[in-house]
Amino acid sequence: MIPPSEDIPARPREIEQFIDQFLSTVCDASRRHILECLSVPIEHASTPLERSVGEIASHLGLATSTTSEHLKELLQLHLLLSRKEGKKTYYRLRNRELVQVFQGMITSLEDHYHRGLLPPADPEEVV
Repeated sequence: MIPPSEDIPARPREIEQFIDQFLSTVCDASRRHILECLSVPIEHASTPLERSVGEIASHLGLATSTTSEHLKELLQLHLLLSRKEGKKTYYRLRNRELVQVFQGMITSLEDHYHRGLLPPADPEEVV
């Protein structure tokens, strides 16, 4: 862990670990897409959006087993809630605020990219 400087406030180790785990988990494209799949703008949501593993897998074009592994990681981070109904398990966002902030960051990154403010993804494209 990098020691804090005068300009950067020190955070407790547990918070630093949570931040690292959160970013590592949600920066995977499949998990990011799962969060987007379960997100609905609050003004359009009368109840939380729920989807089964099969629905999520189909929506994203992933195998059910792969989707289940990604969902397990999101559950461990307390970003999702699950409930069983018969043989199916349904998932919905647990921490909508944190997910919305993260999605806001994704939107900002897209905007910066489209305005040419971010470097190209491939280092060989740099002239």
